[in-house]
Amino acid sequence: MYRKEIEGWLKHYDFILFDLICLQIAFVASYALSGYGFHPYRQMLYRNMAVFLALVDVIVIFSLETFKGVLKRSDHAEFLITVRHVVVLCGLSLLYLFVLQQSGFYSRLALFLMFLIYAILTYAVRQIWKRCLGEKRKAGGERSLLIIAAPDIAESVIETIKANNYAGFTLAGAVIIDEKAGGQKAGQSDGNHTSPNTRAIAGIPIVADIDSAAMYVCREWIDEVIIVPSEGREPPSKLMGELLETGVTIHVNLATISDAPGKKQFVEKVGGYTVLTTTINCASVKQILLKRVMDVAGGIVGCGLTAVIFVFVAPVMLIQSPGPIFFTQERVGKNGKKFRIFKFRSMYQDADARKAELMKENKMSDDRMFKLDFDPRVIGNRILPDGTQKKGFGQFLRDTSLDEFPQFFNVLRGDMSLVGTRPPLVGEVSEYELHHRARLAIKPGITGLWQVRGRSDITDFKDVVRLDRQYISEWNIWLDIRILFKTVVVVLRRKGSV
Repeated sequence: MYRKEIEGWLKHYDFILFDLICLQIAFVASYALSGYGFHPYRQMLYRNMAVFLALVDVIVIFSLETFKGVLKRSDHAEFLITVRHVVVLCGLSLLYLFVLQQSGFYSRLALFLMFLIYAILTYAVRQIWKRCLGEKRKAGGERSLLIIAAPDIAESVIETIKANNYAGFTLAGAVIIDEKAGGQKAGQSDGNHTSPNTRAIAGIPIVADIDSAAMYVCREWIDEVIIVPSEGREPPSKLMGELLETGVTIHVNLATISDAPGKKQFVEKVGGYTVLTTTINCASVKQILLKRVMDVAGGIVGCGLTAVIFVFVAPVMLIQSPGPIFFTQERVGKNGKKFRIFKFRSMYQDADARKAELMKENKMSDDRMFKLDFDPRVIGNRILPDGTQKKGFGQFLRDTSLDEFPQFFNVLRGDMSLVGTRPPLVGEVSEYELHHRARLAIKPGITGLWQVRGRSDITDFKDVVRLDRQYISEWNIWLDIRILFKTVVVVLRRKGSV
């Protein structure tokens, strides 16, 4: 799922933080320069003013969109916007003192000096930070961008994107339309590096040809792709179809493409180009913020519950299966980012070694997921002489989902979300086809649509992928809330049947 980039206040939270710090520094400095000392917060009137200034500063930033397009503004434009912001904040502060009838008790010199110092300081900090971000932008960011361009304009496209890389993309490579380039072919891999004889344009390596581009996107876990055909030419339809299957976000410059059922399309700016962006779904910055707030709140509560559960789980586990209480495993997250997932250990320590011999009993339809009705590797599980299956302590942890609680730490770290798709094993992902990759277009979750639709009854991996794609394409914050409530109901029912 694509987060539509809005050049607004939230995208530049660092500027907001610096602005608030500059305002408080100016507040203290003006008080000291007025001859009152360095502790304005000791007086009720000044302490209340400090709180008022912080709250109103944020409101003014939101209302005036002070930091919208901040990275693209000239020094002169930045100066004018800074002055406008300071004047509005000053006017609201005077109004505040007037309404409370406290204007006669607040030092006019301190008020004047505060806004003068604030204006100079915040303008200087903005300019310095913009230059720092400019250097950071040149080095690239977390999101990778693959450039697909026509041969006659490829060099200018790359140079344009480099010069206008405000989103902070890491340029992963280039593919030349209508040309069998000297990049790696599909299936060729030498780790995370291209081969030494790879051609390059404007310092960016040609990493694949038109036939192997989709496979390269999957193998290297490219986040986004921009396609720039020659003027008057349509983008390569076959490649577009393959890329859409992978779930990668696609930006197409100045071209009309056929309708893509189930996809979201909108016009935006990427690297200086006006593009038509196609993606499974898109979320505004405010939606992403709200989802993250839910994750942090849920993560804090979940980590607290994990600590309580640990007190009861640890002694029993040490008695039945001495060893580590927690189990960690490498999983694949959003756009192929690997991370270590945390769980309470519910299996014996040789579980991974015994997996191969149990593959023939795999409940799922293929090897891309692994699930058993009765897993003998689980702590306490055993088959009695009469053939009866006896469930143990580890199975109790799994049936009640208590083993999943340490994953709330993953949620707090940002590796996972409360709701999403389940993170697969690295080995499982190596078996994925193009259209399977789409289920990794979002952060993995502790729960999801698959879990509340009866995961025990779903044995076909195609159904898992279908439900994951459905969740991604239909996502909104209310869907997450409904899934969370349904998860509680499902867990309680499962607990009642244990």
